Amino acid sequence: MMGRIFPSIHRRLIVAAAAGGVALLALAPAERAFAYDEGSTSSVNVDAKGVAVRGYDPVAYFTAGAPTKGSDEFQAKHQGATYHFASAANRDAFMKEPAKYAPAFGGFCAMGAVFGKKLDGDPSLWRIVDGKLYLNVGAPAAKRWREDIAGNITKANANWPKIMEKAPKDL
Repeated sequence: MMGRIFPSIHRRLIVAAAAGGVALLALAPAERAFAYDEGSTSSVNVDAKGVAVRGYDPVAYFTAGAPTKGSDEFQAKHQGATYHFASAANRDAFMKEPAKYAPAFGGFCAMGAVFGKKLDGDPSLWRIVDGKLYLNVGAPAAKRWREDIAGNITKANANWPKIMEKAPKDL
C-alpha cells in the first residue's frame, strides 16, 4: 500500500537500499524522508523559503540543551541559507562562529550521510558530539547512528564531500 501512496518516495528508498544502503529503508520513514527539495544541490538542507533546520535555533541546542523554535525577528544568512534564532544573543553568537553552531552535513541526516544519501534532518532528533550538532531523519536512523557514533561520523565525513553538492534525487 505504501507504494501506491508514496510511489516516487517508495521507489527511491528501494533503489537506495538496493544500492548499498540496505538499512535506509528501515531508517527513513517514507512520509518524512524527502520533506525537502529533492532537486536542490545545496549543501544546506533548507525548506522552500530557504530556511535551515526547519526554523529551529541551532545555537539553542548548545545553550538551552533542547530544540528551540527560532523567530522571524532574529535571522542570519550563512552559506545561502537563512537561520532563525530565539534571541538576538543567539543570532550574534552564530554570526561570530557559524561553523561551531551550524549542524553537521548541512542539517541533513547524519545516518543518511553514512550511506551516501541526503535525507531530511529532524530537529527533534539531535545530538551534540565533540562540539558538533548532528540531526537524523527518524527515530530508527537516530538509534542506528548511536550504535557506533564515532564510526558513523568517520563514514559520513568520508562521504560528505562526494554528495554535498548533489541533489538528493540523484543519490
